[in-house]
Amino acid sequence: MQAGYLLDWDRIDTVLVDMDGTLLDLAFDNYFWLELVPERYAERHGLPREEAAAIVQERSARVAGSLPWYCVEHWTRELDLDIASLKRAHRHLIRYLPGAREFLAAVRARGKPVAIVTNAHRETLAVKREQTGIDRHVDAIVCSHDLQAPKEHRDFWTALVERRPFDPERTLLIEDSLTVLETARTFGVRHTIAIRRPDSRQPPRAIAGFPSVEGVAELI
Repeated sequence: MQAGYLLDWDRIDTVLVDMDGTLLDLAFDNYFWLELVPERYAERHGLPREEAAAIVQERSARVAGSLPWYCVEHWTRELDLDIASLKRAHRHLIRYLPGAREFLAAVRARGKPVAIVTNAHRETLAVKREQTGIDRHVDAIVCSHDLQAPKEHRDFWTALVERRPFDPERTLLIEDSLTVLETARTFGVRHTIAIRRPDSRQPPRAIAGFPSVEGVAELI
C-alpha cells in the first residue's frame, strides 16, 4: 500500500514505533531464541539438541506475553545461561530492517516526535543501542519493564500516557505484534499499522484486521 493511502500526517501528532521486528530485524531474535539458546542449553546440561529445544519452548510458553518472557534476568536464572553475555557475543548479527533509519529521519523531518515503545529488557536494549545507535534516531525509548507491564496489557498504555502524555486519537503505532496492536487500538490509539515482514529471512505474513506494510520503508 502507498503511504498516502495509509496515513494522513495532518491527523498524526505522535509516532510510536516498535523496535524488534519493526525497526530491527527479528532474524536476530529468532536465531537467538530458537537456535542459539537451545544449542547452548543442550551443551550446558548434556542434553540432545531436540530435547533442549522442547524444554526451552515449554518454559517460554508458560510466561508468553508477560514481563518475564522478555526479561534477561528471568532467563538467566531459568536456563542457567548468561543471556546478556550471549547476546553481546552475537551482537554483530543485529541489523536494521531495510529503510528503517530513513523512515525515522523522514518522520522527524516532518516535525513529528517519535518514540520507540519496546518490550525489550533494558540489558537487551543496551546491547542493541551499542550495535545500532538506534537511540540517536528517536526522541525517546520506553521499555515495558520501566512501566511494570508488557505492551500486550492495557496497563502499559495507561502508564505510558501518564509518563509521556499523548492524544491516542492523534497517535500512530507501528508494530509487528497483532496482540499489541489490538490492545493499543482498544485503548484508543487511532492509527495502527502492522508489519508483514518482521524477519528478513522469512516471507511476508498475511495480516488481517489492520492496515499493513511489508516494512516501514513503504511509509516514507
